[in-house]
Amino acid sequence: MSAPAVYTGRFAPSPTGPLHFGSLVAAVASWLDARAVGGRWRVRMEDLDTPRCVPGAADTILAQLEAYGLVWDDGVLHQSQRTEAYAAALDRLKATDHAYACACTRSQLAAAPRNAEGETIYPGTCRAGLAPGAVARAWRVRVDAANVCFQDRVRGHLCQRLDIGVGDFVVRRADGLFAYQLAVVVDDAFQGVTDVVRGADLLWNTPRQIHLQHLLGLPTPRYAHVPLVVNAAGQKLSKQTLAPALPASGRGAVLADALAALGHAPPAELQGEGPESLLAWARARWHIENVPGHPVVAKRVP
Repeated sequence: MSAPAVYTGRFAPSPTGPLHFGSLVAAVASWLDARAVGGRWRVRMEDLDTPRCVPGAADTILAQLEAYGLVWDDGVLHQSQRTEAYAAALDRLKATDHAYACACTRSQLAAAPRNAEGETIYPGTCRAGLAPGAVARAWRVRVDAANVCFQDRVRGHLCQRLDIGVGDFVVRRADGLFAYQLAVVVDDAFQGVTDVVRGADLLWNTPRQIHLQHLLGLPTPRYAHVPLVVNAAGQKLSKQTLAPALPASGRGAVLADALAALGHAPPAELQGEGPESLLAWARARWHIENVPGHPVVAKRVP
């Protein structure tokens, strides 16, 4: 009998700007879930979408994590250096006829239905082959009518029929870049990730990733999706809603707010303490069952 895998978690930001409070909440949840059981915690820069990456943002993110006490194990993996691995995975999908070329443009898909997340549900236009004279642009992976189910450690038992909710989805984009769904699956397996703890905005990416894991013969981690942090208007904190970068001062108070958003509000006697003391307290008391399954309104946006 093989030894059980060592818990390995990861935080995988995109270097499109500095971390904000919502990012901190996701990072803290992932770090605590790993450290509470003596597990490993790795950082991966999801810098595959190079047009959106901001020069210097990756270094800024790493400095922010260190400043807030979130120290990682091993070196930082950069997706931009992993294109050969993604190409090999796509070749395997092509060889088994699970991936096919697609000539559709955005304008051609404008009338297609959309799911609850606002994503286009692909109508299968190129599934049986390209039309005469059509030129391949993207590559899509085939889905079927089966339910893809998983047990989310925060949200409970969830299922999605990909054919109804998403359709055949893109694994290599028309601009030649590999899609997030393929890259994250390949990298989680490469890094030995056993547990994915991330924000609820990525919840319905999970069935697509499980589908790819099955097709590629890769292990499926456990998943937990922690609540989104929203502003007073109910908007997710993000760069698009002008969420400010994490402050360099008053880090203890900001971290205490992040712990409260995760259902682990520190006691009054820890008021004024820094990140090290707060994380030590939370690490000893971490129970993911206490994390709320609904969006949390930020008490204040730092």
